[in-house]
Amino acid sequence: MLQTVENPVKTKKIRVVVIEDERELRSGLQTLLNLTPNFRCEKCFGSMEDALQSPETGAADLVLTDIGLPRLSGIEGTRILRQEFPELPIVVLTVHGEDDKIFQALCAGANGYLLKNTPPGKIIEALTEVLDGGAPMSPSVARRVVHIFRTFNPPAEAECRLTEQEKKILKMLVDGHHYKTAAFELGISVNTISFHLKNIYHKLCVHSKTEAVAKALRERLV
Repeated sequence: MLQTVENPVKTKKIRVVVIEDERELRSGLQTLLNLTPNFRCEKCFGSMEDALQSPETGAADLVLTDIGLPRLSGIEGTRILRQEFPELPIVVLTVHGEDDKIFQALCAGANGYLLKNTPPGKIIEALTEVLDGGAPMSPSVARRVVHIFRTFNPPAEAECRLTEQEKKILKMLVDGHHYKTAAFELGISVNTISFHLKNIYHKLCVHSKTEAVAKALRERLV
């Protein structure tokens, strides 16, 4: 008599960290994720500060965050998460559909932007989409993004627009620092230095440290 042997290989759960200060909504999102096949709510936090201090956040497969959080906002928190974990998918779930909030969140590094009136099934679809490399947005948000780009007129000769942190790192490269020594001097991780350098190279239209240093000296950027 043949016996059925169960496949010991189980589908890996997608670990999601939720950052939401409203307890009822936080609990609802946790329940939604845990009742959805292949998803698991790894951890819930009521503030961005708590999330940033927890090792579960960086180890997650995806972060779902509000932006209207007490103290440290979700936008600033997204910027910090993106610096520390460049590959970590971050999806915003918020009541704010204003142009400035959308623009700030996407510039900070959010991979998707959903409004809180999004149906539960659509939230799961959006999380799946972002893990597949997409950039999910609520329909009204997508319309606002199109409007923003249609009305945005960059200057004919755009400046490099390096941030103060990027200028510090570029100056350290000019002075002969390497990734590790620059990270040590600034008190940040090597991964953060690498993230900033990618932005510096992009803004300067260069492809290496040598080219960046040469352009900085030639154009007196630091």
